[in-house]
Amino acid sequence: MAEGKLLLEIVTPQGLIFSQEVDEVTAAGTEGEFGVLPGHVPFVTTLKIGMLACKVGSETKIFFVNWGYAEIGPEKVLILADSAERSDEIDVERAKAAMKRAEERLQKAADIDFARAESAVERAVTRIQIADLRRAK
Repeated sequence: MAEGKLLLEIVTPQGLIFSQEVDEVTAAGTEGEFGVLPGHVPFVTTLKIGMLACKVGSETKIFFVNWGYAEIGPEKVLILADSAERSDEIDVERAKAAMKRAEERLQKAADIDFARAESAVERAVTRIQIADLRRAK
């Protein structure tokens, strides 16, 4: 491994999504956002629905992460997620349609699984926000 680099691996049940040496990782933990640089003290944490960003030189790569775990070490960050998508793979129209369906279910709160609908809204909103970041560049 190159000096001053971290190996970032993002794995989902569908397989390896990303594996590359990076300079820095930032992710949305259930206890708050955290950042990792090479040489970081080891720890394990849970991830919430959110954004994961990594820097490779002057480039920032952004991912959507749908719950999971992060195992941090001095030379490696392993992300085990329910699902993950690169920002350039997010289908914004699909996310907007999912958000609309979930919001409609929330309005009929008596007949739905509230937590599931609320989670669907959060996933859709996060995907849209990440896609907007990509388009702003």
